[in-house]
Amino acid sequence: MKNPWIAIAVIVVVLFGGSIWYSMNVEKTYNDGVTVTDHIKGGADAKVTLTEYSDFQCPACGQFEPVVEEILNQYGDKIKFEYKNFPLLQVHPFAESAAVAAEAAAQQGKYFEFHDMLFAKQSEWTAGISPATFYAKYAKELGMNVSQFEKQQRSSILRDKVKADFKAAVALGLTSTPTFYLNGVKMNLTSIEAFKAQVVAAVNPDANFSVTAGDETLKAVPTTDDAPGTNPSAAPVTVPAGTPGVKFGL
Repeated sequence: MKNPWIAIAVIVVVLFGGSIWYSMNVEKTYNDGVTVTDHIKGGADAKVTLTEYSDFQCPACGQFEPVVEEILNQYGDKIKFEYKNFPLLQVHPFAESAAVAAEAAAQQGKYFEFHDMLFAKQSEWTAGISPATFYAKYAKELGMNVSQFEKQQRSSILRDKVKADFKAAVALGLTSTPTFYLNGVKMNLTSIEAFKAQVVAAVNPDANFSVTAGDETLKAVPTTDDAPGTNPSAAPVTVPAGTPGVKFGL
């Protein structure tokens, strides 16, 4: 051949084009059947909306998870709860992969089950160097199709969804987790007790309030529409004085 560089150039183009074709087809496989969903619990038409921007590797978020669950169990359809991803990668290197794994679980209708598992087992999957093994273990425990779950964890659509959530939080000026919004207004949180008090007040505006939080006394007595000041099915939100607060933004 008079000019071998032409042959080399042709080979490079073929290999490069083949690589792109292969990548596109692999990505299509990972994205097959994937849909983007919002993550909502409680009453879809509730007058009170509680939105959480959270990080699965954040210890403070882990502390708040059972508190949020307690409130939702207590008030049921009176609250619409929205969970949004805000993985703080600078301090939590596994936060984004955990968020994507939860999005993959959502493809099988198991988002909040997986969400709860990640927080309950937070000390386990964050302790190693490869949390993916634990994600698969949890998926199996939840009765999911593990093969589908592992495939969809590689979905570019789900990665982009998590990144979009993060960018939306940054656009709001958020810098720490957990951050909560109550009916569209950012909550000013100093403790779990203050958090509970604000939510109860939103659910029952006429409540006779009181919760013990450090040196402050705020007693929360939930009300019903039929009998203001009483609600036998909902226990008062009270906390012993001196209970340590949560350290936010970790």
